[in-house]
Amino acid sequence: MITKQDKNAVRKKRHARVRRNLYGTAERPRLNVYRSNKHIYAQLIDDLNGVTVASASTVDKDFNGEGTGNVAAAQKVGELVAKRAVEKGVETVVFDRGGYLYHGRVKALAEAAREAGLKF
Repeated sequence: MITKQDKNAVRKKRHARVRRNLYGTAERPRLNVYRSNKHIYAQLIDDLNGVTVASASTVDKDFNGEGTGNVAAAQKVGELVAKRAVEKGVETVVFDRGGYLYHGRVKALAEAAREAGLKF
């Protein structure tokens, strides 16, 4: 009998495997992505000091999109986090997809962040 595993548990296991070798520094923070059904969140994290450099999400006051759980919203969050990072003097980051597959909303956020000035 095959047991059905929880999708999020499998994602967390995949994320932990990737995070073993991936870390952010002050010069090159980690761009972490969290995706829920309704929203998407992005943070720039300095793992050595344990601080969040910049963040953006669909629940921010500055976010003015029509929907929150779609590709267009993810693009706006990518642009917003990149703009905030450049204001703080960060240009290069390490992309952490959070165990999610690189397509759809995660890919849209990453490409929008690249277009807005982040290098990864």
